[in-house]
Amino acid sequence: AICFNSETSVIPAKTVRKLVYRFKHIVLLYDTDKTGLECSEKHRAQLAEYGVKRLVLPLPGTKAEKDVTDYFKAGHTREELMGLFLKLLDTLYGDTLAMLKSCEIDYDHPPEQAVAIVTAGDVPLGSEENILCITGGEGTGKSNYTAALVAGAIMERETDADLLGVRVEPNRKGRAVLLYDTEQSEQQLHKNTGRLLRRAGRERMPEYLHVYCLTGMSRSERLTAIVQSMDRYHYLHGGIHLVVIDGVADLIRCANDEAESVALIDEIYRLAGIYRTCIAAVVHFVPNGLKLRGHLGSELQRKSAAILSIEKDENPEVSVVKALKVRDGSPLDIPLMQFRWDKQAGMPVYVGEKPRAEKEKRKE
Repeated sequence: AICFNSETSVIPAKTVRKLVYRFKHIVLLYDTDKTGLECSEKHRAQLAEYGVKRLVLPLPGTKAEKDVTDYFKAGHTREELMGLFLKLLDTLYGDTLAMLKSCEIDYDHPPEQAVAIVTAGDVPLGSEENILCITGGEGTGKSNYTAALVAGAIMERETDADLLGVRVEPNRKGRAVLLYDTEQSEQQLHKNTGRLLRRAGRERMPEYLHVYCLTGMSRSERLTAIVQSMDRYHYLHGGIHLVVIDGVADLIRCANDEAESVALIDEIYRLAGIYRTCIAAVVHFVPNGLKLRGHLGSELQRKSAAILSIEKDENPEVSVVKALKVRDGSPLDIPLMQFRWDKQAGMPVYVGEKPRAEKEKRKE
């Protein structure tokens, strides 16, 4: 405690500046009479730039009951004084604490279990409230692979359809399935939509499937379109089962811009959480490398629940799907899944797992 002799004294700013370096909080604790209340508020305002606070004791302000010694003389304890200080902090931090309250974990009331939307064996790859990252080089089959996920997401019951080695939770409630493509032409995306419908055993698109070619939009407009359409379809269809963003790097100006990249992935992660859905985000490898593209790739790698890499096999007709990261398990528990183009089917088909010897090499 520091005494300045009288509440009407002038508090030197340079003194307060020095105190700021030594103490977390500087609190004015003046008498609670008329003069004390007026002066404490005046000094608080004058020293606001230093974060000086003002605490008013619960005393009537009479000659016998107005200062901190009177407060303790009345039987109050240190803990009660600390309680007053905590109430002061609650007032100052009210908005932040109210927002933080919704984020607090209540161990006695666990959150609703997230449903695994995409799994390989018993290992969840993409679940509600999470991002599934799908990556690979040019021409490895990323768009065909994600189309298979969409095909699985528009099936309303369990089937033996070929989903290129994974299982997709059936869309039993007819919730929205959304595919946003930022790279392919409208004509190519139309062809791919036809293939995924055939894979799902459908002749027409279900009402809850919405496929968008965003190549005609500016980069700044694309994310806004995704955010607003997701909100609408969430309410229109009673929820969102799966979202695919094919070409997530095309939602920002530069994949190497750290601020833009962090903001984008934070927003995608937020959308997955508030709509309780799985968002599959497709991003390229760096050319001639095995690293995800730029700051965007680094941030996506950090936030994704799983990362699947699609690469060409030694036989260039075959694509291999390999898990690079799995949050709820080990990548080594997921087989190396293979698919290739089938002329007769007019689409990629699953051709089984890589031999066990290949899996053993990954452990070395």
